[in-house]
Amino acid sequence: MSELPVPAHFEPSRVGEVWRVPYEDRAREAPAWADKHGLAPAAEDSFRLCLLAVDVQNTFCIPDFELFVAGRSGTGAVDDNRRLCEFVYRNLGTITQVFPSLDTHHAMQVFHAIWLVDEQGNHPAPYALVSAEDVAAGRWRMNTAAAEALGIDVDYAERHLAHYTRRLAEGGKYDLTIWPYHAMLGGIGHALVSAVEEAIFFHGVARYSRPEFQVKGDNPLTEHYSMLGPEVTEGPDGDRLGGRNPELIDKLLEFDAVVVAGQAKSHCMAWTIDDLLEDDEVRERLAERTYLLEDCTSPVVVPGVVDYTDEADAAFRRYAASGMHVVRSTKPIDSWPGLAARTTPAREARSPI
Repeated sequence: MSELPVPAHFEPSRVGEVWRVPYEDRAREAPAWADKHGLAPAAEDSFRLCLLAVDVQNTFCIPDFELFVAGRSGTGAVDDNRRLCEFVYRNLGTITQVFPSLDTHHAMQVFHAIWLVDEQGNHPAPYALVSAEDVAAGRWRMNTAAAEALGIDVDYAERHLAHYTRRLAEGGKYDLTIWPYHAMLGGIGHALVSAVEEAIFFHGVARYSRPEFQVKGDNPLTEHYSMLGPEVTEGPDGDRLGGRNPELIDKLLEFDAVVVAGQAKSHCMAWTIDDLLEDDEVRERLAERTYLLEDCTSPVVVPGVVDYTDEADAAFRRYAASGMHVVRSTKPIDSWPGLAARTTPAREARSPI
């Protein structure tokens, strides 16, 4: 688990910018880097570590993009990604596989303004909170034009909105949040941050490791913060909107350590972790081998509008109490708590759920 130097091609000052990754250059350099530092193909790893990179996309991580996660510092996601890239490069020989998630949206979805109208036909403002009481009172209702455009029965769509906001309230998280249009499929905001994409590409070529992208969030009828499943899984008639991702959980259980980073600490990253802890058996087997990079994630903060810092910090305290480890990316992996005692590879000790 010895740490490596950061390759010369990495430019920390450009982490907050969008640019084209020079794939051919990196593809030539990565094998030479592997030979120089004695890196074997990931398939030969006796200790297997995976990195969950949650929604490290331009839409969340580049200043002036739609939902830049600034944190209270104002530069949160940029600083997080600089450290994340350095973590990947320094630990190129230890990271077995990367699992990046991609929040993936269209204009007409339940959390975008076009979905709702008031009595005058106005749409809600970005960051507006829509409660079940708001819907029941008629303050916000389904935009029938959006339902018709998607071929959704208008009566069903109206009942779904009432059902959906009730289910969110019952879940004890947040009311329906109207987010700015973001992570639009096919748009530049949907792409991984260039510097992070480059680091993942370099790792993949150097270690012969294929990243497993987790695409989420394109169902118009439900939010999908977590990598593991949507916020609401059933419609008003018991129809299926989506479910948990057992394939991903099974894969995570094959690793000796699961490292989690990304955006936002208060939303998609947090609710991914919540879903990991939801099942008692999964929690018992996975919590102690899960490591949260506290310096590679930030909460949603929009000055004068919303600030989820306190909620995010409280969630991380809860995760630590569950047995997960909150660590810093700058600390050598072999000094992380619990790793020295874990000598049996997870894939050998694993029993099927």
